[in-house]
Amino acid sequence: GVPNNDGRGYVLRRILRRGARYVRKYMNYEIGSFFSKLAPTLIEQVKDIFPEVEKDTAYLFEILNEEEVSFAKTLDRGEVLFEKYAKAAKNTNEKILNGTNVWRLYDTFGFPVDLTRLMAEENGLKIDEEGFELAKKESYEASKKGGKNKDTSLLKLDVHAISHVSTELSLPKTDDSFKYGLENVNSEVLAIYDGQNFNDEISEVGKQYGIILDKTPFYAEQGGQEYDTGKLVIDGETEFNVTNVQVYGGYVLHTGQLVEGSLKLGSKVISSYDELRRFPLRNNHTGTHMLNYALMSTVGSDVDQKGSLVAPEKLRFDFSHKKALSFEELVKVEDIVNEQIKQNMQIYYKEVSLDLAKRISSLRAVFGETYPDPVRVVSVGKPVEDMLVNPESEEWKNYSVEFCGGTHVSKTGEIKQFVIIEESGIAKGIRRIVAVSGSEALEVQRLATEYDAHLDQAANMPTSPEKEKKLKELGVSLKTLQISTIQKQNLVTKFNTIEKVMKDELKLRAKKDTQLVLDLVSKHFTENEEVKYFAAHVDIPTNSKAITEAINVLKKNKSEKVLYLITGNEENKLGHACYVPDSLLETVKPQDVTAKSSELIGGKTGGKGNIVQGNGLKLSEVEKAVEAVNELLASKLTI
Repeated sequence: GVPNNDGRGYVLRRILRRGARYVRKYMNYEIGSFFSKLAPTLIEQVKDIFPEVEKDTAYLFEILNEEEVSFAKTLDRGEVLFEKYAKAAKNTNEKILNGTNVWRLYDTFGFPVDLTRLMAEENGLKIDEEGFELAKKESYEASKKGGKNKDTSLLKLDVHAISHVSTELSLPKTDDSFKYGLENVNSEVLAIYDGQNFNDEISEVGKQYGIILDKTPFYAEQGGQEYDTGKLVIDGETEFNVTNVQVYGGYVLHTGQLVEGSLKLGSKVISSYDELRRFPLRNNHTGTHMLNYALMSTVGSDVDQKGSLVAPEKLRFDFSHKKALSFEELVKVEDIVNEQIKQNMQIYYKEVSLDLAKRISSLRAVFGETYPDPVRVVSVGKPVEDMLVNPESEEWKNYSVEFCGGTHVSKTGEIKQFVIIEESGIAKGIRRIVAVSGSEALEVQRLATEYDAHLDQAANMPTSPEKEKKLKELGVSLKTLQISTIQKQNLVTKFNTIEKVMKDELKLRAKKDTQLVLDLVSKHFTENEEVKYFAAHVDIPTNSKAITEAINVLKKNKSEKVLYLITGNEENKLGHACYVPDSLLETVKPQDVTAKSSELIGGKTGGKGNIVQGNGLKLSEVEKAVEAVNELLASKLTI
């Protein structure tokens, strides 16, 4: 499990946040990487009992650090607000912390309820448990109502609204330079838009509004990178959930719903983006740059970027190339990116005049894109200032250099891992790569390892219907498995090998079973030349081909004999057939024979002429069915 707001994940989150608060308050230690520094010692102590903890330590440390960093952004403000609430509660006879306030600490500042309960106890207080649950329910109901009201349509600033903001309101363009930082920002509300009108004040909970601030740390969707989410808060009074951020004519619009309180023009709010969403966005954006470089290094400089998507869960990169990348090329591309991650290269960025920036020999830009002047240059592994001394130098072709206004990691090592999960064609001469990084990359590797273990388990099973069923299930799941393209090709090869071995074994067994049936029929009629019929159950897996082969032998030898056989040794998996030569059809009909058997073993039969085939269900009734058929044939064919 990983820290989240559900089930066992929430138990982990509660433990980590209680610990983080204790470390900060009582040990005066800055949180952010505290637990990941302790983890190696603990892993060493328990690895013999829990060997899985030392398999992906980088993944574990990343999860711990993400959780600490996220909580650290709100811990100080949450504690200040708690002190305010606690002071008010101490002045009451009940000495109980208001349930609505407990919910606010949970929802806005990430304080688990048991942490607030512990802090209350430290102050000689209790918390209003019922009031908390009621506030929680009301918040969820308001959230659902807001979702319905939105009708999936995002509120936007059209040209008229932009003109109103710029001309009539004379608002300055939003200062979004803080989007590259990690801190919350104190902002002022400059405009409130409801899709039709600009409002002076709002208090309706759940309705969609767009807020324009004087400055913001939020990243508005652009350059392929998805928007931030987060909150605008007036501590103890107002909370506005930001669910989308777009930029229109230089004005950043924070779209979302009011959760509680009110907002008005001039309100001073604390603007805070969701670090747990931004973290993987940074990973994937830098990963996209390194992928672009790796493609150029692998298939040539004629590769041009045709589009991209940077989302929290994946990255997507479209590029010009006439054919699919070979297996070897995919391996090389992925290796180049992971080698840069391993080297933990520094990310550099600098605003440079457009003409000078274009002279950098290794520069990668999107064809047809219009760039500002000056333009932000992002380099992986080499200071931009060094490149500008001699921009035409061939040395810079060893580094990723791009025009980019997006957010990035500070060092490539933060990405941890890079995995390509798809390579495909989307149009003539345009290819697409989908990849994952960080914890998502580690997860797809875990899935691949897990699937590989299931394959090994199936390979070691004896050839049987159970193994056949297991491989069929694994074949279906392999087609939809979202894992490394490289690992998937290896697993497909492994699966095909295991499946072929099983199929070859089944063919060999079926051939032996067929010979067994032929020998059995031949022996019976050789030893009983005067007998005109043979009815038997052959204890082999259902094999209609074996019965057909036996019938064909009788036909070929022009033997005037009646044959009835049942094969199968599993419930619901029986096969049977009856053959009557033309000369005996007036005496006994094959339909009558199979019908007699079906009365006992069940199933259906069908066929024309002198051969009728069918399936049976009841293995326990097979011997009785054979006996009944023998009695029928004896009564018809014995003189």
